[in-house]
Amino acid sequence: MTPTWRRNVALFLVLVGGLAIATVSFISSVVQPSAILANGGNLAGNSHALYASAYGAYSLADFTSPAGNGMVVGHDYYHDTTTIPLRDMPQLPIQSPAEHETSPNPGTGIAHRNVPDASARQHNLSPLAMPSASLNFDGIPFPGVSCSCAPPDTDGAVGATQYLQMVNEGYQVFNKTNGASVLGPASINSVWSGFGGVCTAGSGDPIVLYDKLAGRWLISQFAGSGGAITDQCIAISVTSDATGTWHRYGFHLGSNFFDYPHMGTWPDAYYMNDNVFNAAGTQFLGPQPFAFDRTSMLSGAAATFIAPVSPLGSTIDPLMPADLDGSNLPTAGAPESFVRFPGSGTYDIYHFHVDFATPSNSTWTTFATPAAAGFSQLCSNNRACVPESGVTSADYLDALGDRMMFRAAYRRFADGHEALVTNYTVSSGGVAGVRWIELDNVTAGPVTVAQESTYQPDSTWRWLGSAAMDGNGDIAVGFSASSASIFPQLRYAGRLVTDPANTLAQGETTLFAGTGAQTGSGNRWGDYSDMTVDPTDDCTFWYTNEYYGSTSAYNWRTRIGSFKFPSCGSGPTPTNTPVPPTNTPTNTPVGPTNTPTRTNTPTNTPVGPTNTPTNTPTGCGGNLFQNPGFETGSLSSWTIDGTNPSPTASTTQHHSGSFSALVGSLNPAGDSALYQTITVPAGGGTLSYWYWPSTLDTITYDWQDAYVENTSGTILATIMHVDSNAHAWTNVNFNMAPYAGQTVRIRFLAHDDGYAGDPTYMYVDDVSLASSCGTPVPTNTPTNTPVPPTPTNTPTSCGNPFVNGGFENGNLSSWTIDGTNPSPTVSTTQHHSGSYSALVGSLNPAGDSALYQTITVPAGTSTLSYWYWPSTLDTITYDWQDAYVENTSGTILATIMHVDSNARAWTNVNFSMSAYAGQTVRIRFLAHDDGYAGDPTYMYVDDVSLACH
Repeated sequence: MTPTWRRNVALFLVLVGGLAIATVSFISSVVQPSAILANGGNLAGNSHALYASAYGAYSLADFTSPAGNGMVVGHDYYHDTTTIPLRDMPQLPIQSPAEHETSPNPGTGIAHRNVPDASARQHNLSPLAMPSASLNFDGIPFPGVSCSCAPPDTDGAVGATQYLQMVNEGYQVFNKTNGASVLGPASINSVWSGFGGVCTAGSGDPIVLYDKLAGRWLISQFAGSGGAITDQCIAISVTSDATGTWHRYGFHLGSNFFDYPHMGTWPDAYYMNDNVFNAAGTQFLGPQPFAFDRTSMLSGAAATFIAPVSPLGSTIDPLMPADLDGSNLPTAGAPESFVRFPGSGTYDIYHFHVDFATPSNSTWTTFATPAAAGFSQLCSNNRACVPESGVTSADYLDALGDRMMFRAAYRRFADGHEALVTNYTVSSGGVAGVRWIELDNVTAGPVTVAQESTYQPDSTWRWLGSAAMDGNGDIAVGFSASSASIFPQLRYAGRLVTDPANTLAQGETTLFAGTGAQTGSGNRWGDYSDMTVDPTDDCTFWYTNEYYGSTSAYNWRTRIGSFKFPSCGSGPTPTNTPVPPTNTPTNTPVGPTNTPTRTNTPTNTPVGPTNTPTNTPTGCGGNLFQNPGFETGSLSSWTIDGTNPSPTASTTQHHSGSFSALVGSLNPAGDSALYQTITVPAGGGTLSYWYWPSTLDTITYDWQDAYVENTSGTILATIMHVDSNAHAWTNVNFNMAPYAGQTVRIRFLAHDDGYAGDPTYMYVDDVSLASSCGTPVPTNTPTNTPVPPTPTNTPTSCGNPFVNGGFENGNLSSWTIDGTNPSPTVSTTQHHSGSYSALVGSLNPAGDSALYQTITVPAGTSTLSYWYWPSTLDTITYDWQDAYVENTSGTILATIMHVDSNARAWTNVNFSMSAYAGQTVRIRFLAHDDGYAGDPTYMYVDDVSLACH
């Protein structure tokens, strides 16, 4: 947006009535910037309205302090947390002010040498194999609540249960299951109601992101006074519910004109790039990156930003910051990557490393400059050049061919390689085409252009693209499409990870065909559209863009759609609970058929609250397993006894060497299992193995298991019973002392209920058993007493000994807290039943969070039951979610559960307590986090009970 639009701000303020009056009323309570900095950037009372009209008297220096090393530190001039949920806040009514266009985005003026792109162009339209939309519904329409402007600048993001769309200048929350509206459309300014200052009358260019690591929303728009855009208004949701409460921030960036803000999430900060012009908007000063303190903003505390001391220079093309997708974190400490538009012929990759504790350690560096294929800039001599059906060239559309399009979607895969996909618009074959690119290893290097192609298969104009990659590595690109013979449409094209490189080989499909052309409106079409990936299955793409329902001016509509590739290894959208087949295993253990005991979660993993298992067992006589690492390239020495599907030797994942065993597959339908028979040494010893699991179901239906069995296949002990989607190698160690001298089977099994689209499997590697040679077993290692037969599923009442087991007292009464880093709390954010649960851990953990209750186990047969909802982004080497049976002194008698799960779904655990009949014991829940920033581990616990049989 440009100063012409800004000069309409006074009219806009009059039209929103009370907000403008409130802003003016704050002029008398201006506080000097020195007082702001002295108070940590937080103002008291109504003085946070600061510079309603006296604004221009302050410069960037008033709100920042030098950080050294070419950086400055800025402070929020006000922050707060809404006291009531957004759904309960007064919403500004839909307005109809005078229609007006935003003036063209200021051009950078940087010259580009046009080069034919024939070598990088996809000339053919591939077979139409793109999946159709599973949801396809209208979003926010004109006037965008109160803007009555063009363009809408449509963007949106998908979260755990909702889709949040934003336009100029409104937002709306939808149920992602069926597209039903949950809240809105409402004015973005409503979010800042009562905040004061210019954020209560923000000026658009909205951005919405979903912080996948934290399960939070970020929304932002810019604001200003007196004609220039100088502020960024950012809000962070307190939970994953976009209709709930929000932490709100106002940041003053300086006295220049800060245009076209685009943001990305990263573990250490929220990053943004602005195209910076002088205050009049007539001179491009260069892009300027910013890093906002994510940790502080997630907690609602005073926050700072770090930025280079000035824009990067008028010869530097616009940048786009990386936005993290998927559950695999970048390498610890990896810097944020920014991609530069290749006007100079290279994809310059910049690294922004920030240190909020010691800002002088922050750096901005050029990391790599891989060459870009040649291209011709679109509409370089005539900004509005995209034709529409039934209009003259006077109403052709704006193309924005001088910058990267939103987003720069980054993900890191389990094998460590990184991929960043983004796009921009070029002139190709006489029409507009979408140049999409995949850059690999942007943080670790060497950076390579893995794929690069201009999608221009025919004479239709395609522009305003947005690209993303799913968890399989498949790519989808959404865009606008138009020509002299069709009205503007919303389309998307894509490729599978197995398709030939540099092609969108799955063809394209139409999400929605507009039925009108845009006239007037200053030729302004959207400044961006938005393709995002559902964080719960990492497969479903969501796309939003604009269209017209009838040929007219200032009457745009928006559309939202979702789709996914059938081959993507994910399950159904999380709201569609799969119905288990009729042959779902019961909880009665079956002997020879080796169906796992359904009620026994791992009881034998030797990990206590603070002791991580040693990964390398010490031995005396060599490994008893034959072909333990599967390096024969086969399963020789192993017996296959679960063939639905049969395990195989695989090179896809391997902990060491070149091979592992794949137990299960991408298309399973039952039990996949293998075992090896060994004789345990007289000294017992420690069994060790590594596994790499994948699932998108819950432990109710699918699981990854390991057992000790006798030679007839009867289960003697459950080593592991998990349903994990960690996508990382995890080590398990198990004390074999109880089986010293016995001949046993060690069996690995992946069970899948056969529900389409949510495969469960695991890779197993480096299986070993070495004698302990008399080495004492750690005191906190479970004794591994064979688990008694699992009781039947019909409990009889014996009086539940747990008090406040569902935490419906609204507190932790009857529970004892004994892990306080952080202390568990009662929570309403997640609950299996009722209104409350116990939150064990938090978003900012630093050690052990634990609580327990002491009970007397009834005589006879009984079963402990509880539900837990886990979240993590680390591995079990460092973080875990546990449950134990302990004696009254705190000594661990049995490990009920030892997992590192990011399932983010309620999972039921049942555990036989018969071995402790008549004893007084503690049932303890613990979340351990190593304190590494950006990867919190925690869980909610609910409905803890014990029943007799």
